[in-house]
Amino acid sequence: MHMFAEAGVVAAGTTSSPEEDLRNLYVRESEHGRRRLTRKGLWIAVVAFLAYSLTDYLFIRDVAYYTVAGRLAVGVSALAILEVLIYVGARSGLIDTVAATAVSVAYLVWILTAQMSSAVEALSYYMVFGAIFMMSVNLFFSFRFPVALTASAANMLIFLGTLYLYSPMLPLYKLILGAFCISCFVFTSYVNLKLNRERYSVFLNALEARVQHNAAEERGKALLLLSNTDSLTGLENRRAVDERLRDYWQRWVDHRSMFYVLLLDVDYFKRYNDRYGHQEGDRCLVAVSHLLQAVVNSHGARIARYGGEEFIIIAQQQSVEDAIAFGEAIKSAIRALALPHENRRDGTSIVTVSIGLSFARNQTKHLDRVVHEADLALYAAKKGGRNAVVVFDPGDARTRDDEEDIAAILKVAVAQRLVSLVYQPIQNVQTGRVAAAEALMRLRRPDGTSISPADFIPVAERSGSIIELGRWAIRTVCNDILPENKVEVASVNVSPIELKMPDFSSFVASTLSDFGLAGARLALEITEGMELEVDQDVVRCINDLRKLGVQVWLDDFGTGFAGLSWLRLIEFDTVKIDRSFLHDCNTERGRRMMLDIIGLLRNRGTRILVEGVETIEHQRLMQQYGIHQLQGYYLGRPAAADQLHTLNVVPFDIVKSRVGYT
Repeated sequence: MHMFAEAGVVAAGTTSSPEEDLRNLYVRESEHGRRRLTRKGLWIAVVAFLAYSLTDYLFIRDVAYYTVAGRLAVGVSALAILEVLIYVGARSGLIDTVAATAVSVAYLVWILTAQMSSAVEALSYYMVFGAIFMMSVNLFFSFRFPVALTASAANMLIFLGTLYLYSPMLPLYKLILGAFCISCFVFTSYVNLKLNRERYSVFLNALEARVQHNAAEERGKALLLLSNTDSLTGLENRRAVDERLRDYWQRWVDHRSMFYVLLLDVDYFKRYNDRYGHQEGDRCLVAVSHLLQAVVNSHGARIARYGGEEFIIIAQQQSVEDAIAFGEAIKSAIRALALPHENRRDGTSIVTVSIGLSFARNQTKHLDRVVHEADLALYAAKKGGRNAVVVFDPGDARTRDDEEDIAAILKVAVAQRLVSLVYQPIQNVQTGRVAAAEALMRLRRPDGTSISPADFIPVAERSGSIIELGRWAIRTVCNDILPENKVEVASVNVSPIELKMPDFSSFVASTLSDFGLAGARLALEITEGMELEVDQDVVRCINDLRKLGVQVWLDDFGTGFAGLSWLRLIEFDTVKIDRSFLHDCNTERGRRMMLDIIGLLRNRGTRILVEGVETIEHQRLMQQYGIHQLQGYYLGRPAAADQLHTLNVVPFDIVKSRVGYT
């Protein structure tokens, strides 16, 4: 009962008890079914009642005319009254009462007419059929217990009254037949009571199941809503918007229903958090989201938080101009909020947004591409100064995605000679000569235009092409400059993917053997900033390389967080200090930092190489600090292998005389 009350099944504010409320609910919910069952049952009962006219003709033929006429009169009248009640929409209680009354009247009419028969012996047996009328109201119909009990009792009294008042039968016969009639009344009434209780119990069980199902369904809806809702802003989250994106995409595929996607990013939001704190940052996102929701709703679009300070908006496309105007309206609305943002350093002191916009186009083959193009446009908006709306245009260099083209070029780069190496000299400051050179990879398109290493190296690593390119570079270095003794040592940058290959060290060994080179003439540079786990496999590979005599250098020391860990685990032949530390030496603090790093590395017993030497002052300062090797544009720019001997390297003795070395 408590469950039903919790579920709101029991009516609130009523003066009746919960049990009465449940009973009333049972009556209401069974109303239609009971009307239908009683109607069907009475029709069947009337048909059966009329069919017994045949037994009247067989057993009490002398009064059959009267009994059949009575049967027709009662049956037709009962059905007529029933249909009228059904037509006027009478309640089931009244219909049940009329049907039960019809059964009793039918029995009374039949037995009174049958008593006029002179076939006393046949009638004495035939009267037993009167029990059928009692059983019908208790068992055949689904009458509620009070109705069934009343009708059954009436039938019993009719039977007993007729038996004792009108039947010329022996007293013993009347006693036995009367006991039979009373027994039928008692047992069938008890069965009716049990059936009614069972029906009510079934109703309660069904109601309980329904309540539990509804509760589970509500909990499921709540959980689904929770899983599809961003807890901070109340907007749909990425999971929900991915489903909506699929719906928009399917309509595009099936019906060419145009749509567009806007990716929106709060400008300099990290600086906002740094300046005002994360709680204030959350309030900023909530304020922005509420405004976006209002603007988006007025345009019939959908919005969701896509992650962090990024939001995504999807809308049906009316025209390109309308979409751009929508983006501009959003940008202006955010500016109008005038949320303070004093840590931007771009001349603006309020919160603004950058927006990237892309459309579903005939050339678009996948849904992910639409979002990716919006992301490219957003990146262009941020790169172009932020607080802007940029539409993806495959012909616009700002938003063009070259990754697929680069990946395709990388697959054929070695075979079609689209990749090459240039060499930047490394000066030995003690001799003033080029003692080593770093091999730098270059890539060009088939039309001859260059592709920046910053663009193609990440693509090569993601696509796996870096393995072929890296091994080509090592073999090329061993073939181009080491056999001719142009430099004593050549260094090659290695990717973390290469170091993790189980056969990398054996490849290096076979390459050195093929060209007859000592391992010490090849240096492999590991960049500190690489996302490279210092795991046992990598350390084992590096140790194997050192066993071959190959030099292992640590590149860009100081730019990442792994440098000290590398120094602890691996004995590097040379450590290259990143150029940023040299360029900071124009301040006293920068010079102290450089001296501290140099001191650390000298204490480790490793050779030191400083990158980024771009002026005579840089070179003089490093010589004052006693650095052995230098590299930079002032000493020599990257050039092809055949130009390595002509590189413009400032002789050490000139510098030495200028700074007063003796």
